[in-house]
Amino acid sequence: MKVVNGLSRQIIVSMSAVVLCVIALAVVGSYVFYAVLWTFWPPSDLDVDEWLPTGMEWAWMGLTTCISLAVGAVVAIKLSRRILMPLNSVAASLRRLADGDLDARAVAPDLSLGETAVLVDDFNSMAKRLQRMAEEQSFWNAAIAHELRTPLTILRGRLQGLAEGVFEPDKAQFYSLLTQVEGLTRLIEDLRVVGLADNGYLEVHIQHADLAEEIEADAQLFEPSLNASGFTLHLDLLKHPVQCDPARIRQALLALLDNLRRHATPGNVTVRLGSSDGLNTLSVADEGPGIDEAFVAQIFDPFQRGESSRSRAQGGSGLGLAVVRAIALAHGGSVTCRNLESGGTLFELSWPDHPTDL
Repeated sequence: MKVVNGLSRQIIVSMSAVVLCVIALAVVGSYVFYAVLWTFWPPSDLDVDEWLPTGMEWAWMGLTTCISLAVGAVVAIKLSRRILMPLNSVAASLRRLADGDLDARAVAPDLSLGETAVLVDDFNSMAKRLQRMAEEQSFWNAAIAHELRTPLTILRGRLQGLAEGVFEPDKAQFYSLLTQVEGLTRLIEDLRVVGLADNGYLEVHIQHADLAEEIEADAQLFEPSLNASGFTLHLDLLKHPVQCDPARIRQALLALLDNLRRHATPGNVTVRLGSSDGLNTLSVADEGPGIDEAFVAQIFDPFQRGESSRSRAQGGSGLGLAVVRAIALAHGGSVTCRNLESGGTLFELSWPDHPTDL
């Protein structure tokens, strides 16, 4: 606040100095003008006496000087308020932000200068982003803790039961523990991918790859899980080498298939790989039940689940589709989701055929 008050005094003093300089320039300039005039056209003694200022004229110049200074001071005060009131508001809000109050917002009066109003708007935008980031961090912490709690609780209970002799140490128990460990491994990998993508550090190794052949191999491994859930897998793959990171694209495909297995209505599943006009596409389509249109826009956000068909009760960490988006963006592409006229859902991942040029 002291800095702002000092700035206000500087504005008033500067305006007053400008007024004095203008008055002095006018008075001195008139004398210079008459000095030059008298050099070329010397006046008589009577004329000189008439041109010299009288006491009344000196009084008038003093009065006009005082009035000019007063007007300059008033204008300076009003101008300083228009400049400093938004700055005061920003400074006070900054102190509140520093103290942890993320609801702090600056206010710009209606008469504020355009530049100071823009400054206030920019500050408020920054404060809103900080508040949103803090809320998202809290949400992430709670969501991660929730996702880790269930498998860790199961592991702890099973291991404690084995240690105390409650459970027999047979192959079924060990496979059950292994399943929980694999789930934790997938969750940690998904968190790593999404975290790296958010910070711009997710690396992809672009190469020419026969993606169709690798997708077929993955499909054969995942197909029994789909069949057990009542799905029939159909492949429509373009046999053409494409530029991509095949490991990441396969990771995205498996995430889409796992999401479909958990949430879609049993039926036909179609996986298509194509290329057109320098754009590669990988799509997965099911036969229902579709996704609420209001939820489509945020379905690729981390830990998002629909309230009906894609509910928490059906399992999953809520990170699979976020991983798909992260991989698509790392390839310079995108991923979309839309409902089909047949009632199913289509997820489509697309990326340019020369992602290294981006």
